Amino acid sequence: MEITGKTKVCAIIADPIQHVKTPQGINRLCEEMGKDAVLIPVQVSSEELISVVNGFRAMKNLAGFVITVPHKTTVAKLCDELSDDAVRMGAVNVIRRSEDGRLHGAILDGKGFVAGLREEGIDPEGYSAYLVGAGGAASAIAYALAEAGVSKLTLANRTQEKAEALKERLRAAYPKLSIKIGTRDPKGHELVINATSLGLKEGDPLPLDVEGLTESQIVADIIMEPKETSLLKVAKSKGCTIQYGLPMLNNQLKLMVETMGL
Repeated sequence: MEITGKTKVCAIIADPIQHVKTPQGINRLCEEMGKDAVLIPVQVSSEELISVVNGFRAMKNLAGFVITVPHKTTVAKLCDELSDDAVRMGAVNVIRRSEDGRLHGAILDGKGFVAGLREEGIDPEGYSAYLVGAGGAASAIAYALAEAGVSKLTLANRTQEKAEALKERLRAAYPKLSIKIGTRDPKGHELVINATSLGLKEGDPLPLDVEGLTESQIVADIIMEPKETSLLKVAKSKGCTIQYGLPMLNNQLKLMVETMGL
């Protein structure tokens, strides 16, 4: 693919950036679909985030950008318009830039995660789910699990206030769903999910207590690099069914291309 002055430019912003897989996926998809577009990785610190987003507004050939850790909730506040899901979750992971520089945000993490499970033959309907995290991705996954029909959802987060806030938002949207705040122990749940960034860096602590994991449980991680995180390695050694992070992304790529109007 040749990049010219007519090529639509997109970006993904993150900090760190080295682990992201979106550029490869989006660029491969655009080539397969015959779209004259390219997506590049941009490492942006929290301190420089507002400046970069304002710069994106001014880029007339920018179609949009993807957002990942740790910027999903902050960028949502910088958008001019949000999808219904993004409003409920207070986070975004993809932005479409209109010709006048307005930013339209959406979040696809939850839909992509559930689609990734189903792609591997795992339908969460009726499952008891344990979810670690209460940030942007975790919130999206929590709503998607509720929509998919889990029977029970336990939320665990280092900051309990954030977990409580997510619980109240979920309860308002899904009043019949059994939701509670849990500890680091995922015992008694069929589906165990890490939706935090713990595992991105070597030496990160495990996001949950792995001692009680059993072979009857499914353990999923949303981290894509490394493919097999410390959590998944331990779960695999205990005979658990494991779900890698990449299927969640793969199921979002077409939606991202569509959202950015490529």
